[in-house]
Order: sequence, then C-alpha cells, then structure tokens
Amino acid sequence: MSLPKTDKRPHRQIRSYVLREGRLTPGQQRAFDTLWPLWGLDFQPQQLNLGELFGNAHPVYLEIGFGNGESLAEMARSHPQRNYLGIEVHGPGVGHLLLKLQEYGCGNVRIIRHDAVEVLDRMLGPASLQGVYLFFPDPWHKKRHHKRRILQTPFVDKLARVIRPGGFFHAATDWRDYADHMLDLLGDDGLRFENQAGPGEFTPRPDGRPLTKFEQRGRRLGHGVWDLIFTRRP
Repeated sequence: MSLPKTDKRPHRQIRSYVLREGRLTPGQQRAFDTLWPLWGLDFQPQQLNLGELFGNAHPVYLEIGFGNGESLAEMARSHPQRNYLGIEVHGPGVGHLLLKLQEYGCGNVRIIRHDAVEVLDRMLGPASLQGVYLFFPDPWHKKRHHKRRILQTPFVDKLARVIRPGGFFHAATDWRDYADHMLDLLGDDGLRFENQAGPGEFTPRPDGRPLTKFEQRGRRLGHGVWDLIFTRRP
C-alpha cells in the first residue's frame, strides 16, 4: 500500500495547512502499509456516524494538526473512555502516530489525512464533538501572512457548529501575537464561546495537555507558551 494521497480540490479562501511532505522512514512506510487500515479513515464527503465508527457512545474529541502525534497518543492512552479523531496531512507525522498507537494499544483513535476545513464541513455533524484541540498551529508570523492563519472568523463559525453545548475549544501557541489574536477573536464571540479563565485571560497549561518535547525544549530556552480554553455556550 502506498502513502495515501491528499485530494486535490479547487482553491478555497481558508485552508488548514500548507502541505510539506517529508521522507518516510522504513518503519513509517510499514505503518502505512499495515496499520493504516486499522486506524486510518479516508476522506468522504458525507457525515460520519461516530457511534458506528468507534463502536460506542463515548464523547469524541478532535485534534487538528497533530504533528507527530505524541500528544494525541498520550491523551488517548490516558483516557480510554474517550474517542479521538486526529487530522494531519504530513505523512511522517501520521506514520509516527500509527506506530505510537500500535505501541500503546489504543483502539479509541481514528486518523484522517486531509484538509481539516473540509473534514469539519463535510464529515462532522452539528454538535458532534465534545472538544477540539489546536496545539501549536503554523503561526505565519510575518504580518503579510497573518491572513493565512487557520483561526479566523469563518473557522470559528465551523467550530461553533461542530462543538456541542458545554464542550470546548482548546488552543496553545508559542507565539504571543498569535495568542493575542486568538484571545481577541474568540473573546469577541461571546454569544457562542466563553473564556474559561475569564475575559482577556489565558489559561495555565492544564494537566490534560501533554508536555511535548518541542515545548520542553522551548521552556529550557525561555520561550513562553499560551493556552486558551473556550466553552461552547448552550
């Protein structure tokens, strides 16, 4: 089995990623060949029945852009009573997560290798998710590139549709100006989302968000990380 391809679609105003392919290690390629059928889920332009997909009625949490999958695998291992969807387009990261899921024996994860915007629009029904995670998204730090950041008003609209009342959106970034942008954007949406830490405040890193090697290295170098968690209002 060759590496699953991302679909080619017409230009859209919003995209959740810029595809940067990397070379798969032999182990990652074997993971695609043998493990993708167990944990992988191909894109389909119709809504998922999440209860049938996971075989239970446990709440479903989505991580957008899971990178190498370390955080997602750790959350899934620590919370077997939860189901997790992970979206990532970077092949080596997907391969790494497949190997981690095999190592941990996690049956409560499904992986989608596709644009998160289309997954939200086409595959997920209203109020279908208990939580959505967005950890360390591409900051597009140059001002002229800010419009490429995933968290913009249209994307907040999509989050509001798929997160059920009482559910949450949890983001983390190591770029302070992006953190401020997210805080202002979600704070202005007070009718649908409420800041768990209070207006204009960031949330201390919750124990439920695993500390990645990337973040540990950044801390040693004195880099800050900002978390924000917003609850979906009824």
